[in-house]
Amino acid sequence: MNALEHAMKMEQDGRAFYLEHAGKTNDPALKRVLAELADDELKHYNIFKAMHDRAKAEYKESEKTTIVRTIKNVFEEMRSQNRNYTFAADAGRIWEAAREVEKKSEAFYREKANEMTDSDQKQIWNRIADEEHRHWNTIEQVIQFLNRPKQWLADAEWNALEE
Repeated sequence: MNALEHAMKMEQDGRAFYLEHAGKTNDPALKRVLAELADDELKHYNIFKAMHDRAKAEYKESEKTTIVRTIKNVFEEMRSQNRNYTFAADAGRIWEAAREVEKKSEAFYREKANEMTDSDQKQIWNRIADEEHRHWNTIEQVIQFLNRPKQWLADAEWNALEE
């Protein structure tokens, strides 16, 4: 399996993971975050597929992930609702697994970018790695929220998220 096929498989697996867990959660806000993560993985898959098929592949700035903005909005909405949050016992484990996948994806994509001699392809690999980093950061914020929801929302720590 070459690097592009591996990247495509990683993106398909990530999308399936996010969609599966979006279908299992009852919280509409977390479902929205998971659905957006799944959509981003599909965008990445399509870019890698185009590269694999030697078609015109490009990372369009207009299609850049909006996950950081989404998570900020989600947490703002949650704070305004001022409700108590409880989560399934395995929620933390699931999000931690997702965080690890995003970390590995980013590292793999950066490694491949460094191997590229074509500047356009190098840029695509790096931009997708940047998005995987944003996913990692988003998931990190969700994990912190799961561990202490009321305090975390009150502290408004998500305002420090980087776009």
